Amino acid sequence: MPPSILLIVLLLLSYAGYQIGKRRSLASVDGKIRELHSLPGFYGLYSALWSIIPALIVTVVWLSLETAWVSGNVISTLPEEMRELSNSRLYLVLNDIKNVVNGVTVATQTDPVILEAAQHYKHLQQLSHILLSVVAITFSLAGIWFSSQRIDKNHRARNAVEKAMDVLMMICSTIAIFTTIGIVFSVLFESIRFFKAVPITDFLFGLEWSPQTAMRSDQVGSSGAFGAIPLFTGTLLVSLIAMLVAVPIGLMSAIYLSEFASPRFRATAKPTLEILAGIPTVVYGFFAALTVAPIIRQTGEYLGFSVSSESALAAGLVMGVMIIPFVSSLSDDVMNAVPQSLRDGAYALGATQAETIRQVIFPAALPGIVGSILLAVSRAIGETMILVMAAGLAANLTFNPFEAVTTVTVQIVTLLVGDQEFDSPKTLAAFALGLVLFIATLILNVFALYIVRKYREQYE
Repeated sequence: MPPSILLIVLLLLSYAGYQIGKRRSLASVDGKIRELHSLPGFYGLYSALWSIIPALIVTVVWLSLETAWVSGNVISTLPEEMRELSNSRLYLVLNDIKNVVNGVTVATQTDPVILEAAQHYKHLQQLSHILLSVVAITFSLAGIWFSSQRIDKNHRARNAVEKAMDVLMMICSTIAIFTTIGIVFSVLFESIRFFKAVPITDFLFGLEWSPQTAMRSDQVGSSGAFGAIPLFTGTLLVSLIAMLVAVPIGLMSAIYLSEFASPRFRATAKPTLEILAGIPTVVYGFFAALTVAPIIRQTGEYLGFSVSSESALAAGLVMGVMIIPFVSSLSDDVMNAVPQSLRDGAYALGATQAETIRQVIFPAALPGIVGSILLAVSRAIGETMILVMAAGLAANLTFNPFEAVTTVTVQIVTLLVGDQEFDSPKTLAAFALGLVLFIATLILNVFALYIVRKYREQYE
């Protein structure tokens, strides 16, 4: 039984356990729910958890060990000359066997030894899945039987279920934290390898970016230049244009929705505005490349300017539209959180609505507004798709918005497209760029969260 089918079977058994636990609890008190310690649903959840959690743990552990067990057995049946290959060559042979098993390679075009090993691999894998299905279903049924034996009117099912949910949420949080730490360390280690080949000062302060390197030692003229200043300049230029669009429009929208719009209009306009944040970035990229960029180029030529077909201005304008909801929605929320007593006090002193907004509400909400802007800046710095399609790939050290530029995220994508050699500075440069980008956005996010938290402490 494939693991996907096994998972469906376990879910069905869990549902059966839920019904059994619920009915057994009602049967223990002859249908008098008030005599139960917990609601019947908690007894059902208690049985359902006992049905699925042990079985899932067995399944995960089994599948994590299955590949090593099957591969070891298959390798032991290979001819001696293959078993004596180096680990890297043996890994390639095993990869060929897996390709045949998965149908990536046509079996008729494969070496007979590889084909025979693939059949053996497939047989062992099927045997493993059958044993796993028997063991997991046995654990599930045993869980239902064990839980049903413990159910009576005094059993504290709600406490047990709530404790299990606490443990589950703690495990999910731990996985998320360790995943983040793993990603950071993987980028850090590869970046250290890059800085061993390229001095960190040349990377951070160099003025030329040309990551092409020689494939052979006898080639010349392609030693690569890894000065990241043009990339940082392009990133800052596009982000600045985006923020010049997003901040005024977002703040004006927030002020109108918070202070002037009727509740009925606000209930409709705010979700409509937030739809902008849900549009895929590739759609914004199409819009920037096919609509905005030609309009800018034609307008610039009409006014006598030299405008590139791909420009920082086009990408920045569209990115600014994309991040308007980040500014408007959060700013609207923090302005609505300003106590009504502050407004009433200003009106009592004779201030107009505009004066109240400018001198009372806006200063009171300023920390939250700054936090929303910093979050929008982080989003702009990390955007990739719009820039790939509308900003270009030229690493120009320029502040002219009419010229094509490239950014850190675009170069990361470019460096890691296609077959890569992960021991060359060209590929490792992507990890160094990612590390710098991560540090920059982390600092901005920590600063934004600090300001928002401080704001909440003032009005809670």
